[in-house]
Amino acid sequence: MFRPKVPTMPQPTGLTTPPAVVVPTAVTPHAPAPASTAATPARNRPAVQLTPGTVLALVGGGTAVVLVVGAVLVSMLLAVALTAASVAVCALTVRSCIARR
Repeated sequence: MFRPKVPTMPQPTGLTTPPAVVVPTAVTPHAPAPASTAATPARNRPAVQLTPGTVLALVGGGTAVVLVVGAVLVSMLLAVALTAASVAVCALTVRSCIARR
C-alpha cells in the first residue's frame, strides 16, 4: 500500500532523424548610414536640480531610514541578549539540580 512508485524511462521506439546540418552563409556589410549634421546644443544645467525642498526631503528620508534600521538592529540585539540570559538561567538550574543528587 505504501510502496513508492518509481517512474521508468520510456525507451525510444522507431527510427530517429539525424540532426539538421547548418550551412554557413556569407555576411555582406551594409554601407554606413550618413552622419547627422544637425548637432544638439549642449546643456549647461545639471541633470538633477536640488532645491531647498528636495534637500530637506532627502535629509528627512535619510534620517528616517537610519532611525528605522537602528531600531531594528537594537531590537535584534535585545532579542539575542534575552535569549542568552534565559539559556544561562536554564543552564544554572540544570546544574544545581544535578549537583543536589
